[in-house]
Amino acid sequence: MGKTLFDKVWDAHVIVERDDGDTLLYIDRHLIHDLHYRCFADLKEQGLKLRRPDQLFATPDHSVPTTAKVVSDIPEGEMRETVEGLETYAKEFGVTHFSMTDERHGIVHVVGPEQGITLPGLLLVCGDSHTSTHGALGCVSFGIGTTEVIHALATQTLWQRRPKNMRINVTGTLGFGVSGKDVILAVIREISAAGGSGYAIEYAGSAIEQLSMEGRLTICNMTIEAGSRSGIIAPDDTAVSYCEGRPYAPKGKKWDAAVEYWRTLRSDNDAIFDKEVSIDGDALAPMVTWGNSPQYALPVTGIIPDPATESDPMVRADMEAALDYMGLKPGMALSDIAVDTVFIGACTNSRIEDMRAAAAVAKNRRAQVRTLVVPGSGLIKRQAEAEGLDKIFTDAGMEWREPGCSMCVAMNGDQLAQGERSASTSNRNFRGRQGLGSRTHLVSPAMAAAASVTGRFTDVRKLMSEA
Repeated sequence: MGKTLFDKVWDAHVIVERDDGDTLLYIDRHLIHDLHYRCFADLKEQGLKLRRPDQLFATPDHSVPTTAKVVSDIPEGEMRETVEGLETYAKEFGVTHFSMTDERHGIVHVVGPEQGITLPGLLLVCGDSHTSTHGALGCVSFGIGTTEVIHALATQTLWQRRPKNMRINVTGTLGFGVSGKDVILAVIREISAAGGSGYAIEYAGSAIEQLSMEGRLTICNMTIEAGSRSGIIAPDDTAVSYCEGRPYAPKGKKWDAAVEYWRTLRSDNDAIFDKEVSIDGDALAPMVTWGNSPQYALPVTGIIPDPATESDPMVRADMEAALDYMGLKPGMALSDIAVDTVFIGACTNSRIEDMRAAAAVAKNRRAQVRTLVVPGSGLIKRQAEAEGLDKIFTDAGMEWREPGCSMCVAMNGDQLAQGERSASTSNRNFRGRQGLGSRTHLVSPAMAAAASVTGRFTDVRKLMSEA
């Protein structure tokens, strides 16, 4: 029997597997952000040493205000404490640290692939649920909790249980104006926000193969929103080209050997998946969420559903509560929903391709509502400015910010006021995610820009055809 891609990478990292299924895995690379800086203190208190400082990479992102350029710009208090704490411990433990004054700094799930820290065939962890992002490059990656972070710091290993395997095949060709964000929202709508629970999800099919690396990263990023800890896509020429020449990627003969190995990282033809799902990529359209879960998503041309038509009483009650919280009514056209704020950024959609897509819509237009555009790293910010994208945004009346998690987590000064509604390129839309009483709708960067320049949800394909 053949093996799935996930199992191939998993098996290459098994140190020991117990009869009960508990498996000790070797960790190749470990990422850490500011919110877990106290784990270093816990390590010291337990009399433990850092096992592989050369394979640990740190960057502040959650607590960094996107108006701050240096640590002293951060208001005194918990936000500054976390950023300073990470830097202090990184120096003490000899860890590579991308500080705020280092142009390479940014959101941890953007920095990893950008620096070549993330590579095919690795096993990578981080104390953040969206670590599923990195699987887009053909590695096994998943988020871990605080106790596991400390265990990984001390041993470079983790105890885990092998998940089941699911393959989601997205067939056909994505249409005009349809992005990776629209694909993953459609996937979650299809399988539900709990549909991937207990599974590692492999994304395959012609529509996935045609995506850029940025689009694939977006899809794997939101795998956790489908209930799965780990998403993965087989490395191909697109992935190899993306990795080549990056700072932490192998060089010379090691590169050649690595690529030869990466070419073997595909699910075998006779591999058996525990579950398979097929989605018609030709039928997908730009998506908008309307409730408090990514599974409540519709094409932008759709209308708010009526809970009364739902036969399951628990689902019906959840829909009713969502509509009440979101201030929406059944039968409303999504295009009739006005927004107060637009956020373009987050580890989901803050890469250079995302900036370009948003700028293409914003060009020669004017923002009708407050709009924050936040690049995912200092290098992306520099590239966007070299291409003149920042000027397009600022000419449109949008705010061009410093790198960071920003409004995705609403713990760094960027947030919505009570009752405010956003079009957001982030990954979560539960109650209060972007501030107490906030109402979040998830969209792609192009759709977010369209909402900005029209003041409401608008089919971006119309604006793109007018440009």
